[in-house]
Formats: sequence, structure tokens, C-alpha cells
Amino acid sequence: MTLALLGLYLALTGVLLPRRLARSPRIQARLQARPVLGAALWLSLMASFTVAVLLTVHHAVEPFAHEPAGLVGLAGLLLPRAAPTGPVLPHTHDWWQLAAAGTALAAAIGAVGLRTGRARRRHRALLDLVAVRDRRWGALVLDHARPTVYCLPGRRSRVVLSRGALRLLDERQLAAAVAHEHGHIRGRHHLFRLPADTFALLLGPLPLARVGRAEVALLLEMAADDAALAEVSRGELASALCALASGPGPEGSLAAAATGVLARVRRLARPGGGRRRRLASWVAVSALPVLPYLLACAPQPY
Repeated sequence: MTLALLGLYLALTGVLLPRRLARSPRIQARLQARPVLGAALWLSLMASFTVAVLLTVHHAVEPFAHEPAGLVGLAGLLLPRAAPTGPVLPHTHDWWQLAAAGTALAAAIGAVGLRTGRARRRHRALLDLVAVRDRRWGALVLDHARPTVYCLPGRRSRVVLSRGALRLLDERQLAAAVAHEHGHIRGRHHLFRLPADTFALLLGPLPLARVGRAEVALLLEMAADDAALAEVSRGELASALCALASGPGPEGSLAAAATGVLARVRRLARPGGGRRRRLASWVAVSALPVLPYLLACAPQPY
């Protein structure tokens, strides 16, 4: 029974729910109204799916190992229980298996992070050799004809402008593009991208991995757009995005117009979303990874 419930949960979170979230204009509009919360929702779904996979493997390998969990079991941890009157079934505590799986997952995320970090360091070292610092924009200017604006996030972050971008954009458009990149850096959006990229690398064909990675990237671009709106107007930012919509930046970078330009421009044309029920929404999103545990670990009868 437990394996069947977990299988249904995996199908729901891994296949059905991601497609529903991505195809519903109403849900998309709500997630895009609060893009950081939307990105956190996708990451929480990935975490919940991962927990469900680990529990499925655990229950398949140890079918007779029951932890008194679920809502009843959690209450049992807090409330005193009477001594059992009949025979007590043994409990096995093979948490080392789950700990080992969690360690392996953390190692996978770390490996992707190290690879991306090496690419950023190589690119940063090259920029420091060939680019010129522009004090006015607080950015490095790269002598390249292609118009592009991007940032290299991390502890030694860089904002990069090309000569082509300086020629193409006017002063307010440049201010909008640079403010967008600083929004990525201040928001540490590369840390949101890391688990999504790792999940997609491990489970690429799965809709949750494929769609979730793209949605996280788009929502983080929208979050950086929102940060830029503190300094520039919606029209200035939209015009800058349209002018720069020419392709992605280097590996490990976050480019101003590399992702979902049309959706972002349409969003900028709409009024800003409300902020009601923000705390409740964050609590709900944070609770998602716990759901498989409550579902799978049935209370042990005495």
C-alpha cells in the first residue's frame, strides 16, 4: 500500500502537476506575480519528489521496516503512550540508507556547482585581462560588436557590457540592463539555479526536471526585472530587453535578455501583483518536501 501511494505521489509531482502548472495561464500569472515564491515552489516540488524517491527505495529495500510517523506518529513523539498490551513488532531504523542517499545528492549538487564555478573563474580571469572597467556603469566593458549585458555572480561578481550594447542602447536602457544584472547578484539567483540545474542533469526527461528548470530560469529573470524597476521604468526595461534579445551569455552567466523575453515584456505591460497571503504561501511551499514522509510512513499498530 505504501509503495502504491508513493508511486501515485511520484506520478503527480513528477509528471502531472508540472504540466498543469506550465500550461495554465491563470497559474502562470499568479506565479509570475511573485517570481521568487514561484521559483521556490518549483524547487520545493523537486525536493519533495526527491524525498519521495528516497522513501520509495527505502520501503522497497526494507518492506518490513516501519517508522511510526505520519501525523499520528508525529503526535506520538510528543505525547506519552501507554505500554503495549500485546506483542510489539520490531522497528528498524535504517536511517543511514537515507543519509547516504542524501549525501550522494548533495555531492551531485556540489559537483555541478564546482563545474559552474570553474567556468565562472575562467571567464572572470579572461575578463580581467581583456575588458576595461567603466566607473560610470560599475561594469567591465568588453570589446565585442554583439550587444550583450550579463553578470558573473558569486563572491567576486562582475557585470559585463559589450561595446555593441553601449552603441545600441541609450542611457536609460543601459541603466535598466545594469540594474537587472545587479538584481541577479543581490538576489543570489545563481544559488536558486544550482539545484534546478542539478535536478535536470540527473532526471532530464522527467517533466518536473525539464519544465521546472526552464520555469525557474524564467521566474528568476522576472525577479531581477522587479529589482530593476526600483531604479528604472517598465518601458525603459522592456525596450532594453527587446534591443538585447540576441541570445544567451557565456556559461555560468546570467544575461539580461537570454530567457523568455516575450513573456517578460508582456508581464512588464501588466500592473504589478499583490502581496497578500505571502507568509502563508511561503509556509505552504516550505512544507512540500515533508509531504512524502507524512504520506509514506504509516503509524505502526500495537
